[in-house]
Amino acid sequence: MFSHWFPPRGSLRRDLVFSTADAVAYSVMVGCGETYLPAFALALGLGPLVAGMMASLPILVGATLQLFAPLAIARVGGNRRWVMLTTIVQGFSFIPFVIWAVHGHAEAWQLLLAASVYWAAGMAGVPAWTAWTAGFVPLRIRTGYFAQRNRLAQLAVFAAFVLAGLVLQAEDTRDATLTGFAVLFAVAGVARLVSTACLSVCQERMRPRERSAEPPTVRRRLLAAVHDLQEGAAGPLVLFLCCFAFGSQFAAPYFTPYMLEALEFSYWQYLVVFGAGFLVKALLLPTIGRYGSRLGPWRLLAQASVAIVPLALLWLPSRAIGWLVMVQFVAGTCWAAYELSVSLLLFQIAGDRDRSGIVTAYSLGIAVATVGGAACGGLLLRSLGETPQAYAAVFAASSLLRAIALPLLRRIERAA
Repeated sequence: MFSHWFPPRGSLRRDLVFSTADAVAYSVMVGCGETYLPAFALALGLGPLVAGMMASLPILVGATLQLFAPLAIARVGGNRRWVMLTTIVQGFSFIPFVIWAVHGHAEAWQLLLAASVYWAAGMAGVPAWTAWTAGFVPLRIRTGYFAQRNRLAQLAVFAAFVLAGLVLQAEDTRDATLTGFAVLFAVAGVARLVSTACLSVCQERMRPRERSAEPPTVRRRLLAAVHDLQEGAAGPLVLFLCCFAFGSQFAAPYFTPYMLEALEFSYWQYLVVFGAGFLVKALLLPTIGRYGSRLGPWRLLAQASVAIVPLALLWLPSRAIGWLVMVQFVAGTCWAAYELSVSLLLFQIAGDRDRSGIVTAYSLGIAVATVGGAACGGLLLRSLGETPQAYAAVFAASSLLRAIALPLLRRIERAA
């Protein structure tokens, strides 16, 4: 019985079990920590613009520092060591948030700096984690294993998000909301360190010649990324994804301020509406995967993108919780299909030779589009007075910008 959960040291099953445990612990951190960072900025009285930038600007910092990951991996001596280091840094990055929550004050630049450390540590470890995991998960079981792993991760995000919202609601009724945030961020940091402990059990099965390979410089990686996009078939895909991300992020960071400030939702109402998106992703991922297999990645992307265009406008007809939950169910389904199709297309269009450069360009482009969209949306929101009508204008502009990007889909079809 216990051998199923604690297989022998060095066995493949042991690595898979603890890798799944890492995913669950990481998702707990996301659900009760990362997801509530914009709400924390609002609780400190820093306003919707800072809350929006909390969800966007640090991602650009993380994507930029990700370029230096190959050099860092070579310096520390392997993917496993680098991943362990970045996850420990990410776990400890919650300490200043706990301190600010206890003291009840922080400057905007301090929040953005701490959030940038969090995102930089997380994104810097992604390439190494991908290579490390690919080394111990056999190809024959990879699809099924990661499908189950990702589903458990989504359920863990949802559970952590709901429990965190209940904690904030309970503390809010006692006029101690910031105490609730301190508890959540402490739990998030501990959860990340637990995931680090799980990762430490997994082995690194990398051939010595791969370990000693000389990593390319940042300049060479950027030049290779630009060349791959100009010469390869992935250029139209990355161009569309960046343009679509700009339009989406014009509004996405401001749904939390809209609910908590403009609509004056309680934390309980906020978690019911926002959590619906997490739940539907976890429940429908297998169904969407089967549908995407029959349809093909390009058609799945096209259908999901068209469906996503009007989603921001659906927040405007009613403030009723039931209506917004239904909107989130639709949004969660559409975005799950969109994210799946993007992953499949990146592997289909980008060959093995140029995938690294394309993913690098994709990460940087999405980060720039995310920050640019959030900044423009925030400036429009502030210029219009941060009223409910101002939010409506931002949501309408976001839908329009998404629609403008749709013609680029035809170029992807020809490339695919």
